[in-house]
Amino acid sequence: MSKTFTEVYIKKGEMPSKGKSKKDFVDQKIEQDRKRRLFLHSLSVLQRDGRLLDFFDEDLSLYEDEQIGAAVRSVQEDCKRTIKKYIDLKPVIESEEGEMVTIEPGFDIDSIKLIGNVSGEPPFEGILKHRGWKAGKKEIPKLSDIRDVAIITPAEVEIQ
Repeated sequence: MSKTFTEVYIKKGEMPSKGKSKKDFVDQKIEQDRKRRLFLHSLSVLQRDGRLLDFFDEDLSLYEDEQIGAAVRSVQEDCKRTIKKYIDLKPVIESEEGEMVTIEPGFDIDSIKLIGNVSGEPPFEGILKHRGWKAGKKEIPKLSDIRDVAIITPAEVEIQ
């Protein structure tokens, strides 16, 4: 390591180690497991409230278009209600898709993705292809008490 980089790390008090420690590996594994559990939990909430996974698993070739339309309406309404309850989606850009928009200097690169012939510096003018989505609220549904994080929804058995 060069003297310059060594001095920077010494000033910050965080001299890098040559390799990752076992603790770093364990912390990384715990974080990956946590993210996986949260992702699967999101699916479990959409399954619980809207039967989304059941719908995806269904063989639609067995049904007429009218039957599919009725099922889609129910799944969509239930999932939409759940998303509104916990996230309340809001558009990133309020304009309608297809309208011309101006992207000003200092725009948030996490919120706006520029596509097409992008060159130079902002302001940019272009056609809004997708409004984007952001969370209007960030409520998190309670995690289930299921110990096996791979279980999205437990089987239900009615005892007679």
